[in-house]
This record gives sequence, structure tokens and C-alpha cells, in this order.
Amino acid sequence: MNTQIVPDAATCPACLAEMNTPGERRYRYPFINCTHCGPRFTIIRAMPYDRPFTVMAAFPLCPACDKEYRDPLDRRFHAQPVACPECGPHLEWVSHGEHAEQEAALQAAIAQLKMGNIVAIKGIGGFHLACDARNSNAVATLRARKHRPAKPLAVMLPVADGLPDAARQLLTTPAAPIVLVDKKYVPELCDDIAPDLNEVGVMLPANPLQHLLLQELQCPLVMTSGNLSGKPPAISNEQALADLQGIADGFLIHNRDIVQRMDDSVVRESGEMLRRSRGYVPDALVLPPGFKNVPPVLCLGADLKNTFCLVRGEQAVLSQHLGDLSDDGIQMQWREALRLMQNIYDFTPQYVVHDVHPGYVSSQWASEMNMPTQTVLHHHAHAAACLAEHQWPLDGGDVIALTLDGIGMGENGALWGGECLRVNYRECEHLGGLPAVALPGGDLAATQPWRNLLAQCLRFVPEWQNYSETASVQQQNWSVLARAIERGINAPLASSCGRLFDAVAAALGCAPATLSYEGEAACALEALAASCHGVTHPVTMPLVDNQLDLATFWQQWLNWQAPVNQRAWAFHDALAQGFAALMREQATMRGITTLVFSGGVIHNRLLRARLAHYLADFTLLFPQSLPAGDGGLSLGQGVIAAARWLAGEVQNG
Repeated sequence: MNTQIVPDAATCPACLAEMNTPGERRYRYPFINCTHCGPRFTIIRAMPYDRPFTVMAAFPLCPACDKEYRDPLDRRFHAQPVACPECGPHLEWVSHGEHAEQEAALQAAIAQLKMGNIVAIKGIGGFHLACDARNSNAVATLRARKHRPAKPLAVMLPVADGLPDAARQLLTTPAAPIVLVDKKYVPELCDDIAPDLNEVGVMLPANPLQHLLLQELQCPLVMTSGNLSGKPPAISNEQALADLQGIADGFLIHNRDIVQRMDDSVVRESGEMLRRSRGYVPDALVLPPGFKNVPPVLCLGADLKNTFCLVRGEQAVLSQHLGDLSDDGIQMQWREALRLMQNIYDFTPQYVVHDVHPGYVSSQWASEMNMPTQTVLHHHAHAAACLAEHQWPLDGGDVIALTLDGIGMGENGALWGGECLRVNYRECEHLGGLPAVALPGGDLAATQPWRNLLAQCLRFVPEWQNYSETASVQQQNWSVLARAIERGINAPLASSCGRLFDAVAAALGCAPATLSYEGEAACALEALAASCHGVTHPVTMPLVDNQLDLATFWQQWLNWQAPVNQRAWAFHDALAQGFAALMREQATMRGITTLVFSGGVIHNRLLRARLAHYLADFTLLFPQSLPAGDGGLSLGQGVIAAARWLAGEVQNG
């Protein structure tokens, strides 16, 4: 999978110094770059990676740039995006009939931001919406216009002063990701940046235009994706001007096209990857020992937080984060990303791998590709992705895996989400986990936490109406749903850890009646629990027939009177202790010493820490450089398919 393409890279120190030096011909030029920095993957249209096959073909080199481009001793030797004010892209400002260019455009945007207005800014991989992150009115206006009432907003800081060393190191890498840090390190932000959470996502300027803005403003800016909530971020000027006209007060655009949408990558201060995109893609990943001469396999991933994966030989390449495949705009970007990846790597798949869920958009696409297909269980893929990240050998044998998420299809059409599994690259055996509970209203249960509290109560708490914690349910027309659950009408059973978190959050009053973003209730519950710092409690989830006993949990938890943050912490601790007991029991009886954790719920830092506490005598593998959630799933599909092929198994559909 060798290629000439490297990820887009943040502005290097040499270019930054040159841009800030009066007299240099690229002084204050917002598109300065060299072989060490600038756009790469986002500007290529086809291979080979030469200027005529990139968006820079529209900008013929001036004599001065051409000389640098051809000089082997110059740092711009064969830098395909090289440009200057004479021959390269230029800035424009558009706002209510106003128009300005170059430095005047930059100053117009700065003036609007200082006034508390919202500016759409074209970056390297898409548009951002920016405003003063200290200005509560500006942030409230942005939230209202974007229909994003509570989801946390990323913030761009002028400098990394005052941040922890680990965060600063990540922020200043060429990838320049968003890094989640404790709110206490950025006290100047208004309260509405990340409501009800302990962390906030911060980043530093990653391209010359952002540097110029932040150098002059010297204040933190909200820098959130330039889109209406639920839609893909704009990448063209025309799309941005059309989609964002009701949100932005002005547009700072330029005439360098974006071919590939590339969202900002998101990592934790610990280095744990939450979203892998700009700065990391399309770097190839080395497959674990034993994976050799694998035929070209295309793996389609999941429908949410989608990435796809190309596997061939001894390597795999994950696509950038693409998002929700149910959206038409994202489907178009998905197809363009796949076309480019296949072109870059000269990749023609022999077969395609997809999730076992037949209703997935990706599964439907697989059936339309006119090639052999192979299906993989959702949670097997989660576990295998973590194994591959940690270079677990092909012949490494079995591990015990804990896969926790919202929902995914398991064996025989069952809906899983809280599973203990015996896993190797080829096989997956279900051992136990959470009991299956109804999802009242089907998909609505994923957006209305009180529905899950009702389902838990009807299943495990006979006298539930006597508890004040069920107020959020009793305010609803719950009796209709109760009858639907009893009759099995639009109430499928699922062993979902994510929905259990929603139910507990609803009981503690830290979840809205209807969520405004995925994971909102669980994130608020984790933040509430983290404020406790631990407590002795009577709450347990004992094992009964290899399932966590939620009836005992609810009885103990509802009857234990304590501050809400202590009760939130006790839930996390009891859940971790219950799962740890199950994993320990299953591992011990099989002589297994390595445990694997994956699925979106594993991003919960407190749960992760408590699991590690209770299982400290085992070898523990947690996702780190790849997302624990569906963003890493396609790699898991790839190594499973490769292992089966290498074993001579035929799994064509």
C-alpha cells in the first residue's frame, strides 16, 4: 500500500516565521506552505501526486515559485501546493452584498468577530463557523442558528499557555488535532461552550489563515463545523454560501478548492483517539504479525461514524471520518473518498466486507457492488479492531472481549450492546453480558432517555412508581408504551449498555427528555460521576447465569439515598465490577490472561478506569490510536476477513 500521499500537516515553524517577516514575498500570505506542511490529501484529484492532478493546477507557478519548486536544495522542492500572492489562491470576504479581497478580506472578518458576529471560514478540509468563545451572546446565537442547543463546541486558542504538557505536545504535532482538556485550564470560555461536561475540545491554529486570525484577535474562537446540525460540513464556496447564509454574518472564503472533506481529528489528553481524520489519514497501518499476502479487501464499516478500510498485503488504510451514511450529502462524499482512495492505492477489491445488519446502508451498497461479499458481526469487529491496533498476532489465540455500545446486530438477529465474548480473529463466541431489555418506540429509545428508564422499571422494578427517580417517566404518557412493550409492538429487545446509561441519567435528572446529540445523557452522567472522586456504596450487579443482575442493581440503587454525584459514581463502579467479575470468570476457566475492550461506551473514562482497577492482574488492551467506537470498526472487519481468507475459509455471500 505504498503511496506518495501524506496527511495534511499544520503550518511548520519555518513557514510561520516567513509569513510573519516583513519584506518576505509571502509576508501575511494565508496559503503559505512547503514540503513539510500544508494541504495534501484534501487537494488531490488523481494520481500521480503531481501539481496537474491537484486543485493547484488552476494556479500556474510564477517564475519565483517555479524556481523554488525545481530547486532540490529549496524546502519547496516539488511541494505541489506551493504558491505566493502573485500566482496562488486569494482570500475573499462576502457579507450582505459587501466584498473585499486579500488583506482587506481578512480585516473584515476580524472586525466582525470582534463585534460578536459569526463568520464562516474556509479551511483546508471544510468550513468552520467561528465566533468569540468568551462572548455568551455570540455563542448562544450560534447555537440557536445552527440548531445545536447543547453539543459541545470546539475552541481554537491563540497559544497553548497554561495547558498540560501532554495536551501541548499533541496540539503542536503536524496533525494538530482537537484535544479534550479539563475546563479548568481554559477559564476564560463562556459557560455555554460545553454545558454539563468537564472537558472542552481545544486546538491551535493549523493553517496560515487561522494563524493570521488568532495572532490579531488574541482571544479564543469557537471553531465548529460549518454545517447545519446533522448535515455534512460544506466544502465548496457555493455550498457554504447556500447552506450557511442563515447562520453566518459573513464568509471568509478562498478560491482553492477542497476535493476531500476532512474533519478535525479529536483526541484526549491521554492520546486516546476519538475521531481519526485530518492529520492522520491516509497513513497506512501495519497489520499484525502473521497477516501476509492478504488479497485486496474493501471493508465498509458501520453506518454511523463511518470509515471504510482498504486491506491488502500486510497493510490497511482507514478512510477519514465520514459520518452518518443515511445522509445523501455524506453518501456523495463517501463515494468520492472511496474513488480517490482506490485511485491512490491502485486498489481493486476482490471482495467486500460489511456488517451483518441487512438494514445498514453499507450492507445495501455491498449487495450492489457485483463482487463476493462477507459479513462480520458488529461486536466481533469492535474487538478485532482493538486486537489489530495492539498488534495481536494472527496465531495469538483467544482473548476475552468486552464490547459496549448503543446497539449492533449479534447472532441470530439479536440486538447487542453489552457483551462479553471469546474472540480471536476468526471466531466469536458469546459468553454473557447485559440482559436484553425492550427499546420502547424502537429508534426513539436512542433519543429519549426516559423511554429506557421505563423499560428498565417495567422489567426490574415492580414498585417503580413509588420512586421519585421515575418522575421523568411519569410525566409522559407511559401507559401506552407499557402496553406496546407487553405486546411486543415496536419494542425490540436489546442488551444495550448505551441505553442503560440513558436510563440511569434519566433517573438522576441529568438527561433532557429528548437528546440533542448522540451520547448527551451518558456524557452528562459521566461528568456528574467524575465530580464525586469515589465513594463507598452498597450497589452491586451480581452475576446470574452469566448476565449482570439489573434487578438487584435497581433495588439497591433506588433505595440508597446519597448525593446525585455519588449515585452516578456508584453506577459506574457497580457496572465495572459486574463486567469485571464476568470477564474474570470466563477468562480463568479458559486459562486466558488477555482482555480486550471496545465499543463507543469504552470512551467513558471513569468506566475504563474502574474496569482497569478491578482487572489489574490481567493484560488489558484498550483502544488508543484508533477510536473505540464505530470509527475503528472497518479495520476490525478487515482483519477478520483476512484471517478467514488466510485460513482457507470461504465466506462469500
